[in-house]
Amino acid sequence: MPIYDYQCSSCGHKAEVMRKISEPTLTVCPACGSETFAKQVSAPSFQLTGSGWYATDYKGGQKPATSGAEAKPTESKPVEASPPAACGTGCACH
Repeated sequence: MPIYDYQCSSCGHKAEVMRKISEPTLTVCPACGSETFAKQVSAPSFQLTGSGWYATDYKGGQKPATSGAEAKPTESKPVEASPPAACGTGCACH
């Protein structure tokens, strides 16, 4: 469900409100009661609910178990660059 930022232009009250997309926008400020409560332009935010992939696969921070057939990453050693071969004058290689 999306979370919207609202601000009252009368009293300056700000709030984050979770509402369905199909619901009408709020107009009455909960702090002062005036009808100047308006939705603000902000970065999108939402809340994941239910038992989908986020709750079962990602939320715990653990990666799924891998089978023994998969190759394990090995440490790589830095490769030393060999000096460039001799070339003609005016080259841009070194």
